[in-house]
This record gives sequence, structure tokens and C-alpha cells, in this order.
Amino acid sequence: MTDFCTDAILLRKIEYGDHDYIITFLTRSRGKICVIAKNAKKSVKRFSGALDLFSVNHIQCTFPKKNKDALTILAQTDLENGFANIRYDVFKTTYACYWVELIYLWLEEGKKQTLLYDLLFFVLDMLNQSDIRMEVLSLLFQIRFMAISGFSPRLEACGNCSTLVDDIHQKNVYFDFKEGGIICGNCLKNKPGSGHGMGVSKGTLKQLVWINTADIQRADRIKSGLFAIKEGQILLESFIPFHINREFKSLKFLRQLRRER
Repeated sequence: MTDFCTDAILLRKIEYGDHDYIITFLTRSRGKICVIAKNAKKSVKRFSGALDLFSVNHIQCTFPKKNKDALTILAQTDLENGFANIRYDVFKTTYACYWVELIYLWLEEGKKQTLLYDLLFFVLDMLNQSDIRMEVLSLLFQIRFMAISGFSPRLEACGNCSTLVDDIHQKNVYFDFKEGGIICGNCLKNKPGSGHGMGVSKGTLKQLVWINTADIQRADRIKSGLFAIKEGQILLESFIPFHINREFKSLKFLRQLRRER
């Protein structure tokens, strides 16, 4: 195996011994990788300011020469974007932490995910610039993350009878977490929900579909009402942990911040 360079977003950093860090990156060319940064706590020249959570770096890595089973070695980093404006805002920081935690817990190592890399970079960049509301960015990230990961919820039509949302007479539609989609009122009578789900307005569903399918470069044109944003948050932030079967520390903290605000 040859050494390599790639652009990378830092997902996780943990201390290892007295001087080292074990770091997980989402890379553009190699997906999620885990590396060891030797003497990183002392090496100001090689790693200064580059090993912060969700920072973007151009990294150089080498494979261990003797022990082939040892971790890949992080040789050098060049900081490309530290997203400083995010770090000055506790809400922005917590949203960013939720996104990287979600990717870290879901994504397998060594599986190339260029679309996911580009999506994460986009939302972090927009969050840093404050061009789009952070709540809307989180909706965009979550709904597109689900599409990329292969478990996109069915929001356009009833999962049982395929009746389109616009043709469903009820104002609110039941979203079944276990089925991963909506069930119209008529089908719900004959096929009770799994007990894990919630009612969602048709307006919120259509807004999420638009966010998922529209050109991402037009994301700054998203005009969501407060009700649709809040309902969309509840839906996605409930469905994703249910589907992945994981709890997210950052999401728990985000909910606490919202209650306190």
C-alpha cells in the first residue's frame, strides 16, 4: 500500500496515551478513516489548529512499515477551513456536532462517500457564513443524509395504497417510523400504525420533499414557516435515531438548548 493525501473533515478525536490522538476523518477519496496522530499534543508545527472537530484539512497519511495491522499514521495536516464563526455560537456548534456524530456512528470505514462529504462540507460552510438558518440547514442535511444512506423516508405518497399527499383529504398524515413512510387515514383504519410514529401536516411533508430534491445551490431560497421547521425537526430527529437504533449525545444537548431558549 502506498501513502496518500486527501481532503478530510474531522469527525472525532480521542486521546491515546500521553502524547497521541486517534482521529476519525470523513475523507473525500476514502470515506471514513481512523488514523493515529503521534506526538500531536506536543507537535505544534505539524498540527497546530488543524485537529479541531469538523475542521477541514488536507491530510497526508502513511502506512506503518513494520506492523501491518497498526493504525495508519497521520503525517501532516494543512488546515483549509476551521469554520471559526461556528465555534463562537453554541447553537451552531451543537448542530455541527450532531451532523458529524451522525456520520461517525452510521458510516462504515473505508467506504467512499463523495456525496456525503460534499453535503457535510456544504452545510458546514453555509452554517459558518450564516446565509441560511441553522434549523433549515439541519433539515437539509438530515433529509439528504437519509437519501444518500439508502433509507430515505417515503413522504410523497401513502406507503400502503400509493395515494399522493395532495390527494389525501386529511390535513395531517401519520408517519410510521417502522415502515419508514406515511400512511393515509383510510389505510390507517385497516392497518394500525406500529405504535412508533407521529402525525405530520401535509405542508411540512411537501416542504421536506422540496428540500430533498431541489438544487442544493438554491438552498438559500428555502422559505419555511416556523411551524414547518419545528415539525420537520421533530420528525427527522425522531426517525433517524429510531432507524439507526442509536442515541446521539449532541442531539440530546441540542434539545436541552432549545428548551432553555
